[in-house]
Amino acid sequence: MFKRLFKSINKKPHYLTLKEAINKFKGLPILVIGDIMLDEYVWGEVNRISPEAPVPVVVVKDESLRLGGAANVAHNLKALGAEPILCGVVGEDYNGHKLISILRDMDISTEFILTSRERPTTVKTRIIARSQQVVRLDREVVRPLSSELQENLLSHIKNAVDNVKGAIISDYKKGVVVKPFMKKLIHLMKETKGELPFISADPKTGNFESYYGVDILTPNLQEAESFCHFPLETQDDLKRAYYLFKDSLGLRYLLITQGAEGMTLFEGDRMHHIPTAAKKVFDVTGAGDTVISTLTLAHVSGLSLLESAVLANIAAGIVVGEVGTTAVKAENLMEALESIRPQIPKDHESTEGTS
Repeated sequence: MFKRLFKSINKKPHYLTLKEAINKFKGLPILVIGDIMLDEYVWGEVNRISPEAPVPVVVVKDESLRLGGAANVAHNLKALGAEPILCGVVGEDYNGHKLISILRDMDISTEFILTSRERPTTVKTRIIARSQQVVRLDREVVRPLSSELQENLLSHIKNAVDNVKGAIISDYKKGVVVKPFMKKLIHLMKETKGELPFISADPKTGNFESYYGVDILTPNLQEAESFCHFPLETQDDLKRAYYLFKDSLGLRYLLITQGAEGMTLFEGDRMHHIPTAAKKVFDVTGAGDTVISTLTLAHVSGLSLLESAVLANIAAGIVVGEVGTTAVKAENLMEALESIRPQIPKDHESTEGTS
């Protein structure tokens, strides 16, 4: 299947270029700002329905904790060899302490994470039986950070931003990424560095006004349709969407992920469609974190945006084959490249005349 993925291609293979880029990931400092969460998994088996209510009885076999939200973005970056600088807020509670401990065990810096008594650590508990999610329990407080917390977080970021090559905004709409904070953040980064690093944002429905000033957004199809208020069913629909995003938010680039249909990248007047690289799909949880991590890291390491999107597509194809939030290691991505040997699409379709 992988051999058929890239039909409109150059004759010269590019997989060696992509592999060389992965070697450049090591030690690259990438800022990650957003909603830090803890993912709890309860693994079990279902053999009967409860006599008390028409619900399955899950016999628990195992439990595990994993990083979620912006913390999973940091995990993905670390697994690829980069040095994530994670900035956000956790509660001053057991789950917050546990999350910090997991980060430290992974050698991910916690220097720029604030703890707060104002809000608990966001925890998503997923009950899994026979590789299927039965139910999810969310423990969270969803409201914007207080002005004091926003200012404290900005102060932390100011101390972290000097040497970063790129920045990722990981928005799960829990209260970190709000318009006043983002406006100050963009100004702070420009003021500190003289010019902005490459900034990518993984958006959330209903919060698009917060992303003005970023370089690229990576919405999924449903999020993009929510912003546009029309279905994205054809290439012309996608082109209309790009210009709406561009004109409304001042974006330079847009990457719309489309599940089994792959992803579509817009850069200037060019549109590139990249077919899916997934062999099997068990769980899409965290796939967006993998896409934005790989895309950003690849681009700041020297790859073109299209090459970076191809690499991100392959990384996403790996993680959706696993159950639960996970991260792609650099060696796994190398192996996938060796197997697929993708080439970069040669003929780029113009979006001119569609605005």
